[in-house]
Amino acid sequence: MSLMNRLKQTVIGDRAFYRTVAKLIVPIIVQMFVTNFVNLLDNIMVGQLGTAELSGVAIGNQLIFVYNLCIFGGLSGPGIFGAQFFGAGDLEGVRNSFRMKLWVLMGLLALFFTVFGGWGRDLVSLYLTGDGDPQVAHRMLEHGLDYLHIMMIGFLPFALTTAYAGTLRETGETLVPMRAGIAAVLTNLVGNWLLIYGNLGFPMLGVKGAAIATVFSRFVELAIIARAMHGSSGRFEFMHGVYRTLKVPLRLAKNVFKKGAPLLVNEFLWSMGMATLNQIYSLRGLDVLAGMNIANTVNSMFNLFFISMGSAIATMIGQHLGANRMVEARRDVWRLIFFSASCCVVIGGIMVVASPYFPLLYNTTDHVRHLATRFMLVMALFMPMYSTSHACYFTLRSGGATVLTFLFDSGYMWAINIPLALALTHWTDIPIIWLYPLCEAAGIIKMSIGLTIVRRGRWIKNIVH
Repeated sequence: MSLMNRLKQTVIGDRAFYRTVAKLIVPIIVQMFVTNFVNLLDNIMVGQLGTAELSGVAIGNQLIFVYNLCIFGGLSGPGIFGAQFFGAGDLEGVRNSFRMKLWVLMGLLALFFTVFGGWGRDLVSLYLTGDGDPQVAHRMLEHGLDYLHIMMIGFLPFALTTAYAGTLRETGETLVPMRAGIAAVLTNLVGNWLLIYGNLGFPMLGVKGAAIATVFSRFVELAIIARAMHGSSGRFEFMHGVYRTLKVPLRLAKNVFKKGAPLLVNEFLWSMGMATLNQIYSLRGLDVLAGMNIANTVNSMFNLFFISMGSAIATMIGQHLGANRMVEARRDVWRLIFFSASCCVVIGGIMVVASPYFPLLYNTTDHVRHLATRFMLVMALFMPMYSTSHACYFTLRSGGATVLTFLFDSGYMWAINIPLALALTHWTDIPIIWLYPLCEAAGIIKMSIGLTIVRRGRWIKNIVH
């Protein structure tokens, strides 16, 4: 067998494979592109108000990011079972997995309303200890609190939409979440234009207007996706009678908790880790927050391909495992990892070329623009590495190896990334433009560990039989 044929069988794949991948990821990419593009416009609109407003919203979004990822992590446990139940043809199992999601999100909503409602000011203040004008820091605090408190109203529709969309994707349906997501982001865009600047006779609300528009769009998205899933067409049979009871078989509940608890803890610790890293970087000055916010917003536009590949891995590999197609699962994982990393080499190159121009769209200082450009260059350079680690994460998760997933993801974050950033920040005078890439380079070790674990195959398990 020639080298090319061996590569095709192991890491490249055939046309049928890419048709399946395209069917899964194209709707997700379209939805994510529209969402991230509108988020970019939203960010630019807020950025036109000034650096204090931009940084205040960035801090609020750091805290909301923790909530969003906890919802994602909490629903991931039931989602593993949902994908495998669907692969095995067990629709009642899919319904029970969805009911478990409802119980999880109710608990998380109660927790975050308590924490953000009681300690929101203290949490926002953690990001305002770096060098800078105290008056500007106070304005950042007030803007951050205003934004956070309004965005909390959208926590419930976001959680329900995530539960619905996740269940659809576990069954291979991606068009409905795409349509609902596009409608939501267009609603958000129009709302921002009306409420941030006060166009067409609406009040000029600035940061508050941006939050109100986002919350309203959350309800629009939920209404569309819920109507599609519970409509009279009967298209989604696995949702029939799902609300007749919230009872879940005790054995399934125990198994979901056993597999899902590490994922919930992982997403909480990982999101807290990211928030902690940004807080550590902010010790180098208040401008770092604004620069990082611009870079992360632009970076999300370029990351959408490999993020969507995570959903493809969760669906394809989960269904293979649920149907006991173990050989296909192992084969397709390597094809998906190779495809994702290869594409990110090209996407990262495009980001390098574009990075000097995006910061020019913001009404901020030259120093903030310079920092944003340098951060984006680092993100572009390491994009293939991020992609490979992301694919490894979803591979381990799809087979229920959630303890390994926890150690690989947030365990590495708190054992390596955060201590390294703390040490370099407190014990050296390295400028942030060099400190940041040094910290990110530690991800090369994580990627190598992930590939080793995937190769050993401990994740290849059917957990629903």
